Amino acid sequence: MKDRTLAPSWRWLPVLLCASAPAFAQAPEAEFFESRIRPVLATRCLGCHSSTLAAPKGDLVVDTKAGLARGGRLGPAIVPGKPAESRLLQALSYTNQNLAMPPGGKLPDHVIADFEQWIARGAVDPRVDSTPAAGAVAGTTGAAPLTGMPIDQGRLWWAFQPVASHTVRQSRSPAGAAWPKNNIDRFILARLEKQKLTPSPRADRRTLVSRAYIDLLGYKPTYEEVQAFVHDTSPNAYERLIDTLLGSPHYGERWARHWLDVARYGEDNATSEATNPSYPFAWRYRDWTIEALNADVPYDRFITLQLAADKMPGVPRADLRALGYLGSAPVYHKDQRLAADVTYAFMTDDWDDRIDAVSRGVLGMTVACARCHDHKFDPILTKDYYALAGMFASTMRAERPLFEVEPQVEQRYLWIQRRLFDLAYSANLATNEASTFVEPERRVVTWKEEIEALKTEMLALQDRYPKLVQNVERFWTFPPARPAAAPAAAAPPPAPAAAPAPRPNLASSEPFMQAVYDAAQFVNGDDKTYTFIDYKPGEARDMPVLRVANVNAPGEIAPRGYLTVLSRGDTRFTDAGSGRLEFANRIFSDSPGLAARVIVNRVWDWHFGQPLVGTPSDFGVQGEKPSHPELLDDLAARLIAHGWSLKWLNKEIMLSAAYQQASHPRAEAEAVDPANVLVWRMNPRRLDVESYRDSLLRAAGRLDDTLYGVSHDLQSETFVRRTIYGRVSRNNTATLLRLYDFPDANQTSPGRDLTTTSLQLLFVMNSTFMRTLGERLAETVRPDDTYALKVRHLYRLALSRDPTPAELEEGRTYLTKGTVERFGQILLSTNE
Repeated sequence: MKDRTLAPSWRWLPVLLCASAPAFAQAPEAEFFESRIRPVLATRCLGCHSSTLAAPKGDLVVDTKAGLARGGRLGPAIVPGKPAESRLLQALSYTNQNLAMPPGGKLPDHVIADFEQWIARGAVDPRVDSTPAAGAVAGTTGAAPLTGMPIDQGRLWWAFQPVASHTVRQSRSPAGAAWPKNNIDRFILARLEKQKLTPSPRADRRTLVSRAYIDLLGYKPTYEEVQAFVHDTSPNAYERLIDTLLGSPHYGERWARHWLDVARYGEDNATSEATNPSYPFAWRYRDWTIEALNADVPYDRFITLQLAADKMPGVPRADLRALGYLGSAPVYHKDQRLAADVTYAFMTDDWDDRIDAVSRGVLGMTVACARCHDHKFDPILTKDYYALAGMFASTMRAERPLFEVEPQVEQRYLWIQRRLFDLAYSANLATNEASTFVEPERRVVTWKEEIEALKTEMLALQDRYPKLVQNVERFWTFPPARPAAAPAAAAPPPAPAAAPAPRPNLASSEPFMQAVYDAAQFVNGDDKTYTFIDYKPGEARDMPVLRVANVNAPGEIAPRGYLTVLSRGDTRFTDAGSGRLEFANRIFSDSPGLAARVIVNRVWDWHFGQPLVGTPSDFGVQGEKPSHPELLDDLAARLIAHGWSLKWLNKEIMLSAAYQQASHPRAEAEAVDPANVLVWRMNPRRLDVESYRDSLLRAAGRLDDTLYGVSHDLQSETFVRRTIYGRVSRNNTATLLRLYDFPDANQTSPGRDLTTTSLQLLFVMNSTFMRTLGERLAETVRPDDTYALKVRHLYRLALSRDPTPAELEEGRTYLTKGTVERFGQILLSTNE
């Protein structure tokens, strides 16, 4: 800050009012419609409301933009911006039994919430309508043919080209020639000089050390750490600082959180029905990520382990924790009482999540937009989408043991684990007092007989693998069967409702991990009133192309394979099993340039607060072109040459003169480049919520920096570990995270939205958390110290510096009337 003097009350603004770089929208309106709304309309509504039908029910059609906007016989179906007035939302919510859709059963709450959000945001519908072609196949849309870029043309797209190192001309000015510290700076300088701009001066040493600590460790340095660097006069002091921080075990904690945003890490599901319980071992994936980044596992191996560690030869058992990327992914509620086609549709939603997460997160491609049709803009075919869907339809999540188990035993155990879950859930459901089953006894007897047989099989493993038995024995007990109805006169009075039990810590330290294994998944519709899912271990499944994503309109089979536009040769996978390992390998053999560009762009963004490609998860036609294409290619090529080392990439960026620039605004540069696209200064950035909380705790001396372990409740006043060890819920985000722009853990996040709200201000002013930290700061002050010594001591702890003379005087004046506790809280609340 230019002026650090304590002055009027407006000076004591919290960190939430700092300047910040432009934020990224998590889900652009068109993408939100394509990924959240259109698939539901296609799978759940077209049977009755298609423009190809002779008489759509209620005269409502939803497969065209005009039809949905027009509505049906009752009037408009949607009122943009007004969910409560929209008949479509009323029908989906079942608030009016005369207007309840779909008739087969209410959709999950999170799907209805998506529609509510879509309507509230204006009901943007990017479809382009035309008259349906004659002879159109029933179940297809009435829109114009949706064809994206042809494959041959797509192979020429900039993002899909091989990467190569580049050279750039030397600056002709003496000052320009002296400025670059590495290759990054030469590219930056060339663009600046083309616009007749110059870089900003180097930031002061106090700023540099703070910037380095926050970027690499995720919290601010202490006063002593700042002073050590400020007074280090050796010529390589800054480089040694970077090396020291890269070698800290806390580096992995900071950079794991970046990746967990992309990986949409969470420890439960968006809804909490019994069919999709929480993930008690998800934290092991988080810990693995920290460890892998600390060890600088090459990025290509880092990704391959997350997709297929169980298929890689010679991988240590502990590395199977990487499969939590898939094994703790969100799933949708699948009540066995749902019809087979409804369950099948929800299964395809699960697979769609995997496709979307890996394609946008690793490849920067919106492959999920090809679920209903060939991509409208990019060279992605619908058959490519279902080629990947088959891979995930052949992959089953499970709780795998951390300890070694004989492979055949383990595969059988993983199947039994899921089968017991389904049988126990079904038996409990049928015998529950609220059961809607008619004469359930026959089914329950059959299910319990199978449970007993599986119990016997598992008990035979008790001596060899007692932990396996212990993990599944919870499925062997049931509530007592419902008694026969007693005469009305003998019925006891209803018992008072029991108070809800306190929410437990759902993380477990038992020796298991969230993971996956190869097993094909199929809907079993033999019983028309009760639907099981069959899992076939060791088998693979090729998916048919589902026309407009409708499970009742299967087309040609799409063999499991890689994306056509990226493939070098045949797209089909040849490996036995799901194909996950071949998929991961082909990311880095067939399209290494794309994968390298995507991660380089993300790392640049995490350092500069502004990426080189403004749409980090979309390198396609609708995404932005790179601001510095040669710089992006050069860094990507050199990342590959340096063995995909992310620590090398971090150091290369941080040693550049561009990174070390001051962030002060300059009028002449802002007039030419107000968004700082050309990097004529460092972007001033706001601390993310993890760095903010961790820095506050560290300043107050409360931070417990113990590494690794089970997740804990962030709401608890006793939880003082780093924020990354707090529980991440997909359906009940902790208040602090929600206040400070934590991303939606239900989907991969390209970047964090930044908001400034009154609730953030109230948290800083009034929360127990902030008051407690102020009290802890006060406890470090010696009562017999002078006011001046107290002010200086608190400044050093809270702001890592000494107060200016003006601040010292104002602090002394304050303490003559106010408390040390309150003054400590004030310092922690400043935007500095």
